[in-house]
Amino acid sequence: MATLDSTNSTPAPQMRPDEMRGFAKRLRARADSVLTRDQPHQAADLRQAASLIEQFASLNAEILSSAAMIDRLARLLRIAGGA
Repeated sequence: MATLDSTNSTPAPQMRPDEMRGFAKRLRARADSVLTRDQPHQAADLRQAASLIEQFASLNAEILSSAAMIDRLARLLRIAGGA
């Protein structure tokens, strides 16, 4: 009999912003599909989740971009002897 190992603390790999947007697109497509026409509350939840994931993807992309810019600035300052 297989058992569930609850001590496994390996984190799941992080999704990139483009992967998050693709996931949100799939959720939105599921919400708009014929399969959820008789479940309007579930469809609304899927649309809301898709919107939140898209917002998170945009925030994540902005953070990654800012971090890259800060790293480049720090390197330039070291080269210039300022830091």
